[in-house]
Amino acid sequence: METFNLKTKRMKEFNRRDFMKLSGAAAASVIVIPTIISACARGGKGHIAPSDRINLAIIGSGNQAMNDIGDFITDKRVQITAICDVNKQSTGYWDGKLGGRDVGLSLVNGYYSKLSGKKYTGCRGFEDFREVIERKDIDAVEVVIPDHWHSIPVLMAAKAGKDIYCQKPLALTIPEGRAMANAVKKYGVIFQTGSQQRSDENFRRVCELVRNGRIGQLQTVECGLPSGTPDYGKTGHLTNTIAVPEGFDYNMWLGPAPDAPYCPARTHVNFRWVLDYSGGQVTDWGGHHPDIAQWGMDTEYTGPLKIQNASAQWAVHPVWNTATDYYFECLYANGVKLIISNKLKGGVTFRGTEGWAYANRGTHQVFPESLKDSVIAPSEINLYKSDNHFRNFIDCVLSRKETIAPAEIGHRSITMSHLGNIAMKLQQDLDWDPKAEKFINNDVANAMLSRKMREPWAGIYQSLLVD
Repeated sequence: METFNLKTKRMKEFNRRDFMKLSGAAAASVIVIPTIISACARGGKGHIAPSDRINLAIIGSGNQAMNDIGDFITDKRVQITAICDVNKQSTGYWDGKLGGRDVGLSLVNGYYSKLSGKKYTGCRGFEDFREVIERKDIDAVEVVIPDHWHSIPVLMAAKAGKDIYCQKPLALTIPEGRAMANAVKKYGVIFQTGSQQRSDENFRRVCELVRNGRIGQLQTVECGLPSGTPDYGKTGHLTNTIAVPEGFDYNMWLGPAPDAPYCPARTHVNFRWVLDYSGGQVTDWGGHHPDIAQWGMDTEYTGPLKIQNASAQWAVHPVWNTATDYYFECLYANGVKLIISNKLKGGVTFRGTEGWAYANRGTHQVFPESLKDSVIAPSEINLYKSDNHFRNFIDCVLSRKETIAPAEIGHRSITMSHLGNIAMKLQQDLDWDPKAEKFINNDVANAMLSRKMREPWAGIYQSLLVD
């Protein structure tokens, strides 16, 4: 079929901008045929013939997923064949707009229909991610659902040999992140963490300058993150318990998280302001600027030795309870101090004995000004170059090479944010062993590293753990 063998010219004629226009006028419902058309065949464990399209399933169809679909669908090497979400369709997503399974299906099938010039209904909807992972004709999945739901689908997908793109923050807890990184390594699947700033030339440039000593001896890194609990879904006032809307499997949405009465403020895009499901701005942005800090510090595979001077103000709200104002410091073995706070300039600032370098989305600045013209020689440290995070993942699915943001790095990057939340809750300085991934001589803090899971998910999670 032409759908699976599109010419590059036609891709250019209907690009991501056209997709976003289509997304703004997504139909309220969609009809699909009950089969997924396979365009790829694995040539052995974890391998795909380079000439074939990669069958991709999107697990989660709201908020970030709508953006990500637009980035994946315009890659002619990819065929999106499944959309999975426990919500059929509702408001409560970014800016109060529609999201859910039917919206995602309309976007994908509408895109392929317009591209091919004929009605396309080959992308199928699912409510349970386990059905998606069990399918033999799906090669890769994107996990783009609330943080408390990252670990189990990733563990299942890795065991099933699926390559995985998982949105940041990698996991709800440090032990879950460790389990995910271990499973990816054991099963040899390709994994990309959605920390897309690594694929921005401004962040890469600044990190190369720092890693090559252009600002002298690195002393301090400052990560300025957002504050507050913005009402992205326009549901913050809807805190009274009401009946679960038709078409929304709320019990499945809760999954391993504690049982809680349904109210609109708790779910969809605003989930990130509830500690049972996320870690607020500290973790929502913890997969971005602190990740770049680790890249520039050359500490991607380790972590701090101490968390100190932690302070926070917490949301005053009937449902939301994450930090709105926060500050903590991470001390590393190399003597560098990393500061994470909403009180700092947004972005990442590296300060050394001979200058500084700053990066944020779309820009970077340096001092002294002469660093602008500094050339990184081939014999120096040249960092992994990716100019498109999504295409880097597909490149690596085909080549079987490591992505720019693999699971281990994604896990280590978000660890500082989890440590900061714990330190702020306890209002204590904490000593951390980055190798054992345990607090030193602090049973109370260690008990906070994990979250109790509801059954049957607790047992399922335990059954998926690998050494």
